[in-house]
Amino acid sequence: MIALLAALVLLQQGAELPAALTVHAGERSSSIPVVSTRLGAMVRSDELLSPLGAVLLRDALGRFRLVVGGTELQLTTGLAFAKVRGATEPLAAAPTVLDGILYLPLSLLTDVLPRVATGYLYDARLGELRRFTPVVADRRPNEDRASPAGAGSASAGSAGASAKARPTPPRAAPPRAAATRRTVVVVDAGHGGRDRGMRGPLGASRKVFEADITLSVAKRLRDELTRRGVEVVMTRSTDTLIALADRGRIANRNHGDLFLSIHVNAANPRWRNPAGARGFETYFLSEAKTDDERRVAALENEAMKYEVEAEAGDGDALSFILNDMKQNEFLRESSDLAETVQEALKVVHPGTSRGVKQAGFVVLVGAFMPSVLVEIGFGTNPAEAAYISGARGQRELADAIADATMAYLARYTTRRTSGGTP
Repeated sequence: MIALLAALVLLQQGAELPAALTVHAGERSSSIPVVSTRLGAMVRSDELLSPLGAVLLRDALGRFRLVVGGTELQLTTGLAFAKVRGATEPLAAAPTVLDGILYLPLSLLTDVLPRVATGYLYDARLGELRRFTPVVADRRPNEDRASPAGAGSASAGSAGASAKARPTPPRAAPPRAAATRRTVVVVDAGHGGRDRGMRGPLGASRKVFEADITLSVAKRLRDELTRRGVEVVMTRSTDTLIALADRGRIANRNHGDLFLSIHVNAANPRWRNPAGARGFETYFLSEAKTDDERRVAALENEAMKYEVEAEAGDGDALSFILNDMKQNEFLRESSDLAETVQEALKVVHPGTSRGVKQAGFVVLVGAFMPSVLVEIGFGTNPAEAAYISGARGQRELADAIADATMAYLARYTTRRTSGGTP
């Protein structure tokens, strides 16, 4: 019976519809397969996330949020419309889940998305969806853009001379308060200097170090967020040692809106097959619940032993226990940010998703803003070490974390302005 229903829903109809939708993003081009069904043209949600730079979140049974280009589309299976900023956008067909995969109508990409999200344009003639970065116009005052002296004097005649005889009163500068503050994201590359962090892979003669990998990924993330109009502050941009407590202070001094700390995981040598451990996970600050969460926190907090010259502080390693009410205010937001990052990494990462976790990381304690620590993979695993230290893997990881950051910021900014959060 299930097979019959599937055949009715996903009934192929030959060449009546395009076989795929081409998505262009800068120099990159991707192809999203189009499935012809009795409901119309549909696409698999898991195949459109990476090309669109999107994140899909499941809220409840049959309810989803697709976040694209900072715009959130609320979708419900069985209902042929999407909710965008409180408005209802009709769809050609209702989203449908089959074998655990969410299928979306093609019209969502060709009709709705270009109208509701910034940076997307659909060319019906070529069957292409183009993803681009909007260019902000130069809005300097008119006097800054004045024509060169003498331009247009032949046609201006005596009127020009008369205008020259009457000096224009100076204009008052526009108030600074009118300017909109740019979002500030603080990117933290874990370890550095003589603190090399993880050393791997296990059993390999050629080693990679966590401090080098995190700095490279952090720089790529900085460049990608900057390209999208976000102001980025790096806790370190060179191979230098920064105290764990100072990283949060850097974030606070620069009035950061988010704090993203990049790290590389390492297997416990006592595990049955430590070299086989793989996967990625995202942490937010809270009391660890499992032995593995405590293990990862201890691994990253161990960097404090290198901080004698860096004025690590006089507190012991347990000083990060949640005793500051200001930090507690951001725990819920940090959990949401961690989930968004983890979902985005699922799209590109070849390893296993180890989920969203919580533990007491010293580096997160002092940052009074939504903060997460991302373990981008196991450097002790040979295959995963090659991925996270290679240019392609680092680019994919940075792009995915940037996508998640923009998706989260779209929700966070709305909640802050409406008084829902600090």
